[in-house]
Amino acid sequence: LMRQSTEQELRLARSIQRASLPEEVPTLEGWQISPFYRPAREVGGDFYDFHPLSEGQLGLVVGDATGKGVPAALVMSTTCGMLRLAAQSSSSPGEMLQRVNETLFPYIPANMFVTCFYAILDPKRGSLTYANAGDDLPYLHRNGEAEELMARGMLLGLMPGMGYEEKEIVLQAGEAALLYSDGLVEAHDPKGEMFSFPRLRVLVGEHGEEQALGDVLTEELYSFVGEGWEQEDDIT
Repeated sequence: LMRQSTEQELRLARSIQRASLPEEVPTLEGWQISPFYRPAREVGGDFYDFHPLSEGQLGLVVGDATGKGVPAALVMSTTCGMLRLAAQSSSSPGEMLQRVNETLFPYIPANMFVTCFYAILDPKRGSLTYANAGDDLPYLHRNGEAEELMARGMLLGLMPGMGYEEKEIVLQAGEAALLYSDGLVEAHDPKGEMFSFPRLRVLVGEHGEEQALGDVLTEELYSFVGEGWEQEDDIT
């Protein structure tokens, strides 16, 4: 009886989490957006989202609530909802993260926090304005190399009164940005070696112009970890 109720709770948590994730990928003329999402358990802390904004702009978010299982999924769901609300009244990534941090702080358990990267794409100009709350630095594929998209900012939910640095880049034709969670770089092979940032950076530099960078990276990951791999963390 107990086992059945736990499974029901997990199913319910999973359906709540699914409802927090976007149902479809926005189509923008001249752009390709390719999400990949694979939780390590029934439910997880990773999330991504798209926010249609004014004047044809698009908000892009990827994040990770610490921990695993149902607690992480609940914090992830809450953060997703807060970001959607913040996006309705602001078109500044730094401001959005600041607002969500203030709102989240009083309600999040003491040992938990959220990392989050928020960017606004202007598809006509090709500009990407972004801010980062402690998430892994995204990579920009440019001229056969991978550049880090740097912006300083404290994790969400850890302490109030934080500000978030805002930066902007312009993407040219053939360039690509990779937003990802730490589940990719921190995956281990059977010998305990990590997939790692340097490996990822090289791959983005080599394959960033290909239509399916996500497919290339997942293939590389699966050949790195080998058969029988037990996924340690969510991958987005």
